[in-house]
Order: sequence, then C-alpha cells, then structure tokens
Amino acid sequence: MKIHLPKPQPGDIKKVEESERPFGKKNYIAMAVCLVLIVLGFILMAGPGSSVEGGFNPDIFSTRRIVIGPAVTFLGFLLMAFAILFKPSK
Repeated sequence: MKIHLPKPQPGDIKKVEESERPFGKKNYIAMAVCLVLIVLGFILMAGPGSSVEGGFNPDIFSTRRIVIGPAVTFLGFLLMAFAILFKPSK
C-alpha cells in the first residue's frame, strides 16, 4: 500500500522568525561553553593507571582526579540545564 503525499509548493514553506525558535544565539553559546566544561572535567579525571601490573599507584587519589574533575563536570551539567531553560528577554 502506497501513501501519496502532495508535493510542497514554493509558497508552502514558511520562514521561522527568530522569536519563534526554541533557542536563541545566547542559548547556543551558553550550551557550547557548558559542553567545553564537561569535556574539561572528564579530561581532568583522566590519567594513567598503575604502571605495574597488580601494583598500586597513589596518583589515582590525587585532588585533581577525585575533586576538581568531578566538580567541573557537575558544574557543566548544572549550567547546561540553565542554558537550555534560559529565555532571553526581548
């Protein structure tokens, strides 16, 4: 069974105005900054494991990996919610 849809005519396509769009330029910029924060947080949490098989590397408990990295990542996710919900004033 085939469904036949009418072809769109040139006058059928309507340009969406800036005020009708769900996100503005500021939203996209804020979301990009938040994405950079999230990636930076994951980079801060990354690092080498143990160099000796079955050995212990105390560097896995560094402040950068267990405090700063997760805090930056959490801040990025938190601010991303605000960037999505932010509605610029007209």
